[in-house]
Amino acid sequence: MQTRVTDRQPWDVEADVLVVPIRADGAHDPALAELDRRLDGALASYRTLGEQVGKAHAATVIRGREMGAAWVMALGIGQLADFDRLAALRFGAAAERRLGGRHVERVAVWLPGALGGHDELDERLLAELVTRGVVEGMHDPSTIYRDDVETAPPALTELILIMPDADTVGAATAAERGRIIGEGTNRARHLSQRAANDVSPEVLADEAVAIAKAHDLHVEILGPDEASALGMGMFMAVGRGSDNPPRFIVLRSGAAGATDGQGRLLAMIGKGVTFDSGGISIKPADHMEEMKTDKTGACTVISAMATIATLAPGLPVMAVAPAVENMPGPHSTRPGDVVRALNGKVVEIQNTDAEGRLILGDAMVWAERNGATHLVDVATLTGAVHRALGSQITGGFGTPQPWWDEVAAAGARQAERTWQLPLLADYRKDLETFYAELNNSSGAEASLVKSGLFLRDFATRPWVHLDIGGSGYVRKATPYMARGATGVTHAALVELALHGA
Repeated sequence: MQTRVTDRQPWDVEADVLVVPIRADGAHDPALAELDRRLDGALASYRTLGEQVGKAHAATVIRGREMGAAWVMALGIGQLADFDRLAALRFGAAAERRLGGRHVERVAVWLPGALGGHDELDERLLAELVTRGVVEGMHDPSTIYRDDVETAPPALTELILIMPDADTVGAATAAERGRIIGEGTNRARHLSQRAANDVSPEVLADEAVAIAKAHDLHVEILGPDEASALGMGMFMAVGRGSDNPPRFIVLRSGAAGATDGQGRLLAMIGKGVTFDSGGISIKPADHMEEMKTDKTGACTVISAMATIATLAPGLPVMAVAPAVENMPGPHSTRPGDVVRALNGKVVEIQNTDAEGRLILGDAMVWAERNGATHLVDVATLTGAVHRALGSQITGGFGTPQPWWDEVAAAGARQAERTWQLPLLADYRKDLETFYAELNNSSGAEASLVKSGLFLRDFATRPWVHLDIGGSGYVRKATPYMARGATGVTHAALVELALHGA
């Protein structure tokens, strides 16, 4: 899809559909009044009738008259005071999704100056987030394996942003950035939702190799023999139960030993469980089919590497994706088994369904040993985070505090919400065990905090853990998002990496 920014009036721009933001308060706008005049007063008539004109994401499509667009979509944004970064992102996505099943190729979106005239959302960020929203709105998981999805959002060839009062050159640059980030988000969503019989650890490694070749990245894939020889006892404890052998995937950008503009080498670490049955501690059957998305963290960091390489080629950064399939079988780890982690710590595995923290722990140690100065891990780690925070916010832990603050700020710039949870040392004693130095599961009380405490034992440098067990997947579609994988944290990771360029 091509992006373009113009300072022409909205009625002069040629497109299949012109998207017009409508405020709930119905405030007077001379340009909107002129647009409504060309529509024979349709917008005012709808409001008089009691139509929900202006309600956030409510959309009405009207035949265009006396203008360059064949159709006009009046799309509500709610109160102007509430139109922030997240609202801008969802506005773009809702516009695209409202066009599902329609024969549309060129869409113009009018973004009057009032939408982006404040610190929370300047004109460049408005252009970036609306464009990103439109692109992310194109994603629909029903099209992954089917060719006949009549309601799928259209694949646009051109997006035109109409910004009469803006610096169009700067806005165009920002819009292009939004397009690239949005495409990366969709790449992560697509890969994470491919079925387990389609994407094994080996196939996920193949996908990473293809991305590395396309973006001139260094790639390293460790098989079970190499991982065992290095001493990755926790990683292998999870991976050995399946007929699909594990793969330890590494992507790197930049010269060996290089650091970014802030003197750091960021390692993005993603949980890559291509299917999680729970192992011997098997899960309930209900919703187990969704466990193909337990690789979402790995898919996110792999895709982020491609996005970063597109926006900042050669920027020193690393992605580590330990990929396993967690299955019961004759070689599976049993509850009560004791293994030695890569950093030498002895771990008792009391619950084989608490497998994500095991593979992440070894991956974090490996990343530090290979030059990483700062760590961020992303994982569909716990159901507890969903119960605590739901699907609209990502929970996490971090130390030291300035590193958490930097990661959270990167997410906020990209309209992603995070909530810091406490690494309360009082609960660390619950991880102690008679047979080992720590165990991977110690009951339901404060289980979310204990997951962070477990991981902290494998980080000696600034580290943040983002648990997307709730925010990474939604079961119900909204006007701005299909059901399924959300792609959350992809944009935050890209923003974080580029901030160090």
